[in-house]
Amino acid sequence: MANTEMHQGDNTGYILTMGEILVEIMATKRGQSFRKPGTLIGPYASGAPAIFIDQVAKAGSPCSMIGCVGDDDFGALNVERLRADGVDVSGISVIKTATTGSAFVTYREDGERDFIYNIANSASGHLSVGNIRDDLLKQCRHFHVMGSSLFSFRIIEAMKKVIEAVKGHGGTVSFDPNIRKEMLRIPEMREALDFILDYTDVFLPSGHEVMLLATASSEQGAIEELLKRGVREVVVKRGKDGCSYYDGATELNLPALPVQEVDPTGAGDCFGGTYIACRAQGFGIEKALSYACAAGARAVTVRGPMEGTATLAQLDEFIANSSEQSHG
Repeated sequence: MANTEMHQGDNTGYILTMGEILVEIMATKRGQSFRKPGTLIGPYASGAPAIFIDQVAKAGSPCSMIGCVGDDDFGALNVERLRADGVDVSGISVIKTATTGSAFVTYREDGERDFIYNIANSASGHLSVGNIRDDLLKQCRHFHVMGSSLFSFRIIEAMKKVIEAVKGHGGTVSFDPNIRKEMLRIPEMREALDFILDYTDVFLPSGHEVMLLATASSEQGAIEELLKRGVREVVVKRGKDGCSYYDGATELNLPALPVQEVDPTGAGDCFGGTYIACRAQGFGIEKALSYACAAGARAVTVRGPMEGTATLAQLDEFIANSSEQSHG
């Protein structure tokens, strides 16, 4: 199977990510509006890279995160949660003069979500090259980039530094674009995404994002373009339709496990964290994908963005229960 050697062998090297850490506070009913008082639930630990790295730790891979929180209870909630789940939190800085980021979420009747964010002006907005610790870079065998983290030029500069350092000592990079279309209108953002893509080994877009950074007019064309560009694995997350894998030699399509959706936040991050952790531990592509699909499916059954992260043993149990139900 092509490229199976990519992440294998070194289970001692860190998986590292960098980016926003925030709390999420959610409306309790569908159709609830923030334009009038209503019942909210939270705070929950959140932030796309934080959910990703929490899942990596739960899956049993050594890992670390670089980020910033405020000197407040929201920051403590996040740091303690990541630490308890096995993430090395020594790269998370506490900014005395800033407040931890937040996201307030409402759910429309159709299940779509609306967010009110405080990220750019929060502690996460302070993240810069100065927060990068050389000892974490030296240990890092794999670096994961979340597109949602590219919200300031300081962070983009820091991401570039980490990517160049990790690739420079033979490590690998994964990239989940996780971006809104309007971000592409900022020329510097487009440039940053192109830079990251040039160094990307594993590209993890959600269905509609496959074509965002390609010129091709079809998904298949975009995938071919990405592989020609040097991406080694394209793993397309398709939500309730499962996932697809392409590396130029192999194409795999895996179905999703049927679940009752409670809260979709964090499902894609759990999928990515599981896939990257499993590959780092030497799992074959198909096994890593089936665990990733299970992690994404399990995540949507739990309320709260990071509440659905799972160990491989929990995923084994989830897969077994799903197959019993489908044969039952």
